[in-house]
Amino acid sequence: MSEPYNPAALRDRRYERLDSEPMRLVGGSTGEGLSGRGAIAQIFRHREMLDLLIRRDLKARYKDSSLGFVWTLVRPLTQLVIYYVVVGQFLGAARGIADFAVYIFAGLTIYGLFSEIVMGGVGSVVGNSGLVKKIYLPREVFPLSSVGSAIFNFGIQLVVLVAATIVIGAVPFHAELFYAVPAVALMLAYGTALALLLSAANVYLRDIQYLVEVAVMLLMWASPIVYSWTMVRDSVGTGTLLEIYTNNPLTLAVLGFQRAFWTAGTPADYPPDLLPRMLIAFAIGLVLLYLSHLVFRRLQGNFAQAL
Repeated sequence: MSEPYNPAALRDRRYERLDSEPMRLVGGSTGEGLSGRGAIAQIFRHREMLDLLIRRDLKARYKDSSLGFVWTLVRPLTQLVIYYVVVGQFLGAARGIADFAVYIFAGLTIYGLFSEIVMGGVGSVVGNSGLVKKIYLPREVFPLSSVGSAIFNFGIQLVVLVAATIVIGAVPFHAELFYAVPAVALMLAYGTALALLLSAANVYLRDIQYLVEVAVMLLMWASPIVYSWTMVRDSVGTGTLLEIYTNNPLTLAVLGFQRAFWTAGTPADYPPDLLPRMLIAFAIGLVLLYLSHLVFRRLQGNFAQAL
């Protein structure tokens, strides 16, 4: 004899069966509960999407442009001409710095890598709000795409810098060319850390991107790009203020890159122990990168709602 139909009993048994089933993760995760290693693994699994975002950013930047990527060179070359003529010739900075054009373009090239990473990264999450709200992706791919496009543009400018050294007969075939490696590493570490941190903060406070524009401009003038480190030393002396200025990671990166490509320089044009200073700054940059990623992962859970 069959049991009488009892909807409540059937419902309770169904709930019991569901309750006994182990929980399985279906689809993506917001990444909040992931460890740092797990988050990096997710980014690696979505590397093809990261590549597509980098390509999209590069194509969108020069969409409908006849010259295309030639425009990558217009801004730094324009800055080079302005600073060379106004600061170098009119204000006399070039008289104290041999091969001033290579010196200033080396500084502009390495600083441009940092500024493009930060400027592109700060608005990357907000600029991709449609993707953030509709599909799952590790949110880190958006600021990281700005890193990828900045590296591409940096590569183009680096080719021009090398060509300039060939034209003036000052090709950097010397052991100090190695200084370019820690210089680039410094800019990548600090630029990526700031891109992650500021892109997350910009979701909740949109004024961040405008503050960053001002800060990036000020930081450029606070780096020895259009003037030499020795000018700062002669102005402020050899005390604590000079040490603070010198140990700024942006200053160290610019000095290292200039030491690599500016062959007219001598050891007296740089602070003592430049390479150890750069390595220490890089180690601190890695810690900052880890902490910035940690903050990003904590904040990303509410990105869709905030956008």
